[in-house]
Amino acid sequence: MDKKETILLEACVVNVIDKHAFDAELSNGHRLVAFLRRNDFEKRHPQVGATVTVELSPFDMSKGRLVIDEEQ
Repeated sequence: MDKKETILLEACVVNVIDKHAFDAELSNGHRLVAFLRRNDFEKRHPQVGATVTVELSPFDMSKGRLVIDEEQ
């Protein structure tokens, strides 16, 4: 059985790098690059200042994946 360990945290979008990558900042001041999943390319992208949920690996907290809700 393969167990995937991830951390879900709230972050604020600080800068848009391109249409698939964003600079995000956690509430403790840690900055990271957050990427959209390929399945989320067609959904509405967050703008600067938006609060988003970021999925991080405990092994590399310099980059993460944006979790886009269907309801947003």
